[in-house]
Amino acid sequence: MVVDDQELFRRGLTMLLGIEGGIEVVGEAGDGIEGTTMAASVAPDVVLLDIRMPKRTGIEACRAIKEAVPSAKIIMLTVSDEEADLYEAVKSGASGYLLKDSSIEEVAQAVRVVADGQSLISPSMAVKLIDEFKQMSKPERVSGPGLRLTERELEVLRLVAKGMNNREIAKQLFISENTVKNHVRNILEKLQLHSRMEAVMYAVREKLLDLP
Repeated sequence: MVVDDQELFRRGLTMLLGIEGGIEVVGEAGDGIEGTTMAASVAPDVVLLDIRMPKRTGIEACRAIKEAVPSAKIIMLTVSDEEADLYEAVKSGASGYLLKDSSIEEVAQAVRVVADGQSLISPSMAVKLIDEFKQMSKPERVSGPGLRLTERELEVLRLVAKGMNNREIAKQLFISENTVKNHVRNILEKLQLHSRMEAVMYAVREKLLDLP
C-alpha cells in the first residue's frame, strides 16, 4: 500500500511498482488518517509511508497502522534526511527508511526485503543512525539484557549493524540462513525488541558493538 499526499508521486510509484514481479499494490491513500483506515481494511503486507503529510504525520500513521495491523511492515519513503525523523520512525515500528531520490529498483528491493522480515535503511541514513547513537552511548558499559547474548549472537548482531542481510551473514559465518534467522529471533527476544534496527540501536547505545 502507498500513502503519500503528493498525488503525482503516489500514482507514479503505484504504477511502477505494479509492473514489478511479485509486488501487487492493494491500495493508495493521500494522508495519514485515510492511510490508517485503508490499512485496517485491506491488511497490506508492506506500507510505503511518507513522513510529511497533512491531518496525521507519517510517524503518527506508522504507530496507528502497526496497532491496527501488527503484521504490516512499514517503510518510510521521504525527502527528510533528518536523524530525528529516522529515530522516531524506528521507535514507531518502521522496518525501513528510504529517501525519495531512491530508484524504483531500490524501492522494489526494499519492499521485498522488508516483506521477508528484514530491515533496510538508505546507506546515507544508516551512517547517520550509527553516529547519532554513538554520541548517545553511555560513558560506561552497563550490565543488562544485552550481556546475556552469546558470542555467536554478538557476532551476528555486529554483522546486522553493518547492514548485511541474512544470506550475507550466513555466508560470512559459514552457517545456514535458517540458523541466522534463529539467532536474530533470539537476539530480539533476549533484548525484548521488535526489529533488527532496534536491536542495532540498542547494541550501539549499550556499547555491545565494537564500532570505530
